[in-house]
Amino acid sequence: MDCKKPDNLNNCNCTYEPCSRKGICCECVAYHRSSGELPACFFEKAAERSYDRSIEKFIASRKS
Repeated sequence: MDCKKPDNLNNCNCTYEPCSRKGICCECVAYHRSSGELPACFFEKAAERSYDRSIEKFIASRKS
């Protein structure tokens, strides 16, 4: 399967610029999963900018 990095970058809302996984969704998901986190694309803009990728933050952000 070919990575569609250019297409993925168009939809990536991650604001962490030095990220080497930006646009490479399979690596991004695996990285955050190994840390007990969710990737930026799961979060609304304001919640994403906190860089708190915890599941708790995701749940709290969806309740408001």
